[in-house]
Amino acid sequence: MAIAKLDVVVLDCPDPAALAGFYAEVIGGKVVPAEEDWVNLELPGEGVKLAFQKAPGFVAPEWPSPKRSQQFHLDLNVEDMDAAEKQVLALGATVLDAEDRERGFRVYADPAGHPFCLCAV
Repeated sequence: MAIAKLDVVVLDCPDPAALAGFYAEVIGGKVVPAEEDWVNLELPGEGVKLAFQKAPGFVAPEWPSPKRSQQFHLDLNVEDMDAAEKQVLALGATVLDAEDRERGFRVYADPAGHPFCLCAV
């Protein structure tokens, strides 16, 4: 029997509203400010939720780097990898590792520098 149930994954960032808006465009959902330094992204259906917390002095992770570890990353399933790539780049993502076009995933950074993967389904 589990001890707990995962409620929310929180990303530290310099601008919670902006990063929540980025992810709302990428995965859907509704941006809901909760506090001055905290914004929730309400996702349709049940499951894991995302929230964004202002972190003074935030330092973005580096991928790949043992000196500034990525700490975590999000895997986002997509039907059309090329179309999804164009869309996330237009929203402000940057490419970290997408040279192998035949591989089942490509790695990007969100506008705050957190790594995420687009994964083919």
